[in-house]
Amino acid sequence: MPGRLIAVVGPSGVGKDSVMSGLVAAQPSMRLVRRTITRAPDLEGEDYEAVTPDAFVAAVRDGAFCLHWDAHGLRYGIPADVPDDLRSGRDCLANLSRGALLQAQAVFPRLIVLNITASPTVLAHRLTGRGRETDAEISARLAQAGKPLPEGLDVVTLANDGALGETVAQALDALQPARV
Repeated sequence: MPGRLIAVVGPSGVGKDSVMSGLVAAQPSMRLVRRTITRAPDLEGEDYEAVTPDAFVAAVRDGAFCLHWDAHGLRYGIPADVPDDLRSGRDCLANLSRGALLQAQAVFPRLIVLNITASPTVLAHRLTGRGRETDAEISARLAQAGKPLPEGLDVVTLANDGALGETVAQALDALQPARV
């Protein structure tokens, strides 16, 4: 059976990268997809390939991505080899933007969306703590936090307000039945 692309989505600061790391630690057979982003290198948070906007355009032209999109003034790409892993039966976890989900659904036949949520207070605290955005950028991200997901997707929604281990355990429980 082919693997699933598990698109992890949620507002900035919700803990997507932490949940994804926990899932891969618990299920090492899952691939944690490393995105290419037009973001400065070496920022805390996810492990990503930083590229310039011109290099990103060249990568798109060269077919380096199976999926790419723009969000928050940045460009994001998912490597072109992900479908190979999926065809071999391996599940892949990818941090996607909510706005890219319909495009992802067209690319990945076995797409499941893991929608991570948290209260506005928790989000604000986490965004401030990571020190990556200005106050205005944090306000803009918080205003987008409740943005709905497109209809017609296979979605699992989990709150990440408490202990990370609890969220990861809930995610594993929710994702396992679909694999049987």
